[in-house]
Amino acid sequence: MGSCCSARIRAHHSPRRDGPSSRYTSFDGRETSSRRSSSSSVPLTPRNEGELLEMGSLKSFGFNDLRIATRNFRPDSVLGEGGFGCVFKGWIDENTFKAAKAGTGMVIAAKRLNQEGLQGHKEWLTEINYLGQLHHPNLVKLIGYCLEDEHRLLVYEFMPRGSLENHLFRRASYFQPLSWNLRMKVALGAAKGLAFLHSPAAKVIYRDFKSSNILLDTNYNAKLSDFGLAKDGPLDGKSHVSTRIMGTYGYAAPEYMATGHLTARSDVYSFGVVLLEMLTGRRVLDKNRPHGEQNLIDWARPYLASKRRVLRVMDARMEGQYTTSGALRAATLAVKCLAIEPKYRPMMDEVVKALEQLQDTGSVKTEEAQRHHAITSADHSSRKTASYPRPSA
Repeated sequence: MGSCCSARIRAHHSPRRDGPSSRYTSFDGRETSSRRSSSSSVPLTPRNEGELLEMGSLKSFGFNDLRIATRNFRPDSVLGEGGFGCVFKGWIDENTFKAAKAGTGMVIAAKRLNQEGLQGHKEWLTEINYLGQLHHPNLVKLIGYCLEDEHRLLVYEFMPRGSLENHLFRRASYFQPLSWNLRMKVALGAAKGLAFLHSPAAKVIYRDFKSSNILLDTNYNAKLSDFGLAKDGPLDGKSHVSTRIMGTYGYAAPEYMATGHLTARSDVYSFGVVLLEMLTGRRVLDKNRPHGEQNLIDWARPYLASKRRVLRVMDARMEGQYTTSGALRAATLAVKCLAIEPKYRPMMDEVVKALEQLQDTGSVKTEEAQRHHAITSADHSSRKTASYPRPSA
């Protein structure tokens, strides 16, 4: 739902055998899949269009209401643009869900399907299929949809701080550089979202994890958006799902690019890419960099395992905000997620635990506070002993 710099292209009908291109490009050719309830791992009967649109949790919007709510889809209401189409900011009444005057009521983000785009009705239904059934604090909330004549829109909760991509790579004054603590908070929230998708309750492979699909609320809580590429995980004891190759160059796992075999660990690789972007402040693929630095993973990998060299790749805008040990632990986690062999990558539950530990130990301020607390406690303990001497035997 956030702004997306990558252009969409159709996928081949058979898995590609060549490696990822240096172009910052996405695959398309998405397909829908059957869903299972978020409270059970037993697959449901595949939903048809009528069943999907009748889900009680989603509101059906009229096109005219959304047109008025977004001020006739004015260009200055655009929040972002992706393969699906443009996302517009709008306002609706909290109770009636009718269009409200700009600046009043509830703020929404309305994603409008581009009729001439590469994504279409199936992808629109896929997003309803997943976000209409899956609910988690780290997944963006789908409020409803509009299906009227040729018009197809999706209506989401508004995420006021936009995408992680904007905060990492845009130099506009509105997007201030994220601090170390905020980056680790965002990483943890996004990891929790992926861990939920991979859990037995959902068994979903996200397949398009990237910085532009991580949206931030007012308090920098991360929420995953854009489920058009999501896919049910393997069933009946199978190790993977075979699909046409779709995703975004640079973020897609190498084994998936080579074979079309999709697993939850494909998402783990993509998480490692985004974590590395957060640590370095660099895009995974950047043609504007000098030769040898255009591919972030190839450039950074030699530095990441060394305590002495890891600081060379860290984003200079975070200087003085993290401990050396914290930076090394975060870099080590990224290396594990980026393992070429999928079996050596951690599960997302393990990633969540590692990031939870980093919240408490990776910050310079936290370390100073802990040291101060230890000194204060020791001093308080000594004074307490002097004031209240233990009785002699």
